[in-house]
Amino acid sequence: MNEILLRSLTPSVLGILVRRGADFAAAEDAVQDALVEAVRVWPADPPRDPKGWLITVAWRRFLDATRADTARRRREDLLDEEPAPGPAPAVDDTLQLYFLCAHPSLTPSSAVALTLRAVGGLTTRQIAQAYLVPEATMAQRISRAKRTVSGVRFDRPGDVATVLRVLYLVFNEGYSGDVDLAAEAIRLTRQLAAAIDHPEVAGLLALMLLHHARRAARTASDGSLVSLAEQDRGRWDTRAIAEGVAILQAALARDRPGEFQAQAAIAALHADAPTAEETDWVQIVEWYDELAGLTDNPVVRLNRAVAVGEADGPRAGLAALAALDDSLPRHTAVAAYLHERDGDLPTAARLYVEAARKAPNLAERDHLTRQAARLNARLSR
Repeated sequence: MNEILLRSLTPSVLGILVRRGADFAAAEDAVQDALVEAVRVWPADPPRDPKGWLITVAWRRFLDATRADTARRRREDLLDEEPAPGPAPAVDDTLQLYFLCAHPSLTPSSAVALTLRAVGGLTTRQIAQAYLVPEATMAQRISRAKRTVSGVRFDRPGDVATVLRVLYLVFNEGYSGDVDLAAEAIRLTRQLAAAIDHPEVAGLLALMLLHHARRAARTASDGSLVSLAEQDRGRWDTRAIAEGVAILQAALARDRPGEFQAQAAIAALHADAPTAEETDWVQIVEWYDELAGLTDNPVVRLNRAVAVGEADGPRAGLAALAALDDSLPRHTAVAAYLHERDGDLPTAARLYVEAARKAPNLAERDHLTRQAARLNARLSR
């Protein structure tokens, strides 16, 4: 290792990072990280262009540190943006736009897609992922919806069920995807609950609150995902949980079951468990059976397979999974988890790697990659 060469290149590399836009302190840290990496790597694999190698590695270290810092500050900002409990003070034009886009001349699926694109701000790719269809298919669907409503009078608002579907998809994308829309979806659902006495509206609001209550615990300090079983339950928002449970109980008491109430009941059972080991999985499976009877959504049956694996053992879960289409998103990740629970670590590690390649976003890919690495480390001992 030529330490003189490293020292001679340091000022030049530092200057280049600063000229690229890095502040001096961050650039200096990134260059130091690159030098440490050079000391580790170069003796066995010396680069043909030492300066170019240092610039590339240092710049990557700077970008990684910047992204991590941005994510940290965003999480801190979210604490001030949490939706306050209680009814919303007034209805604004946004909710009215949701109803207008759910026009009776459109099929429910087209109305949802159009609303998500035109009002919700989601991209065609994000909407396609939510519907489990190719992006090109969704683009055609949205285009047809636009042509259908072009020139029609928007004086006949759509139905509540379609608007609820839109709000739920917006919340899900905001909760786990690229655009942070969860708080806005909760705000609009509060407005809808204040305006309409409907158990499914209440069920959706309860579901959102119960999921949102776990938000602070869903990611680690470095931005990586934390599974439900590993979350610090002391970081869950007990106030939001209490509100969600109270809203759900009032809705269920009306004995008009719906899919959002069923999903909220599942979320409430998770929230009620003091530890992951104390989760009432038997009752969760029962609610998934109820939910499967209310909707033909294959994702429901995929989640049910996980619950069966917890309630009746991993082999029962794998049997339930075998009945489903293996092209379903996250099917491979569920198979990996159940095989690990069954003690088949080589198969689980292989499936985690495969699932990581199919992951819909970077956070999930990194999480699944870490699971594979964890199992491979155990297998190599």
